[in-house]
Amino acid sequence: MTVSDQVERPARTGRLEGLDLARFFAFVGMVIVNFTIVMGAEGMGAEGGEGPLAWFTLALEGRAAATFVVLAGIGLGLAAGRGVESTVPVTIRRAVFLLVLGLANTLVFDADILHYYAFYFLFGALLLSWPTPTLIAMIVALNIAFVGMNFIFDYDTGRNWVDYSYADFWTPAGFVRNLFFNGWHPVVPWLGFLLFGVILSRLRLDERRLRNALMFGGVAAYLLAEVLGAQLRPLLASLDPELAYLATTGPVPPMPLYMLAGMGMASFVVGVCLWLAELAAMAPFMRVVVPAGRQTLTLYIAHIMVGMGVIEALGMLGGQTLGVSFMASLIFCFVAVLFAWLWSRAFRRGPVEMLMRELAG
Repeated sequence: MTVSDQVERPARTGRLEGLDLARFFAFVGMVIVNFTIVMGAEGMGAEGGEGPLAWFTLALEGRAAATFVVLAGIGLGLAAGRGVESTVPVTIRRAVFLLVLGLANTLVFDADILHYYAFYFLFGALLLSWPTPTLIAMIVALNIAFVGMNFIFDYDTGRNWVDYSYADFWTPAGFVRNLFFNGWHPVVPWLGFLLFGVILSRLRLDERRLRNALMFGGVAAYLLAEVLGAQLRPLLASLDPELAYLATTGPVPPMPLYMLAGMGMASFVVGVCLWLAELAAMAPFMRVVVPAGRQTLTLYIAHIMVGMGVIEALGMLGGQTLGVSFMASLIFCFVAVLFAWLWSRAFRRGPVEMLMRELAG
C-alpha cells in the first residue's frame, strides 16, 4: 500500500472548471486590493461618497488572497490523488521556483505573496500524507501558536506602516520573522488556508450536496466570525484596550476569527463557482474567463510589473480615490482576460506557468 492509498481521496475524471473560475475571481479580488494600496485609495469611507465601494474593497482585503491559497491547497491535494510520492518532489522544486520569483518580485512590490507560497507548498507537500483529522488539528495549532507569538514578540518589529516597507527583510532574522510571524501572509497561521484546501480536495467537489454545503456553510462561518468579532472586541477592550486586536477579523494581524472568516469566504466562492460552472447559460462566460483562471501566476506577475508600472508611469501612485483605483483594476482585469484568452488559442499554459513547468516539472 502506498502513502497516497492511506489518505481518503475519491476518484475523479476531467477538470473541475469551477475551480478555474474561482481562481479568476480570487485574482480579480487581489488586483482590486493591491491597486487600492498602491494608488493610495485606502480609507475612503462613506464620507467620500464611496461607502458601498469602500465596504466592498474592505471585504476583499485578505479574503481574496486567502481564497487563492485555499485553491492552491485544493490543487495540491488533487495532484496528490495521482500519488503523493510523485507529487512531493515536483512540489518542492516548484516551491524553489516560486521562492526565487517571489523574492525578485519583492524588490518591486513589498506585499508579494509568491515567496510565502513557496513555503506553503513546501510544508504542504510534507504534510500531504497526514489524515484529515490531523490536518484539522494542525490548522487549530497554527492559530493558537500565532496568538501565543503575539504575546511573546512585538508584531510591529520591522514594519513601517506609512509606506508598508519592512526594515530588515533582507537580513536572516528579519526574513524569518517576516516569513513566519508578521509579514503580509505569514506561514503561521496562513499555512492553515493551504491545509484547509487539501482537506477540501479529499471531498466530492463534483456533488451538488457538497457544493451547497460549501456555499451555505461558508456564509455561516463568515458571518459567525464577523458577529463574534463585533461582540468580543468591545468586551476585550473593556478589560484591556490592547486586547481588542485578538478578536479582529481583518488580515493584519491574522487572528483566529480572520482565519475563520477567510475559510468561510473561500468555501463560499468555491461552492458558488462550482455551481456556476455547471449552468449552461454560463458556458460563453466560462470559455472567456477560464483561460485567465488557468494563468493566474502569469497574470499575478503582470499586475505588478505591467499594471503597477503603467500606474506609476501615469503618475497615479498615491492620492487617488477608490473609484479611480477600482476602475483601473477592472481595466487591467479586462486586458488580462483578453490576453489569457488569446494566449490560450496557441498554448495550453501561461508564459510563467510554462517556464515553471520547464524548470521544475
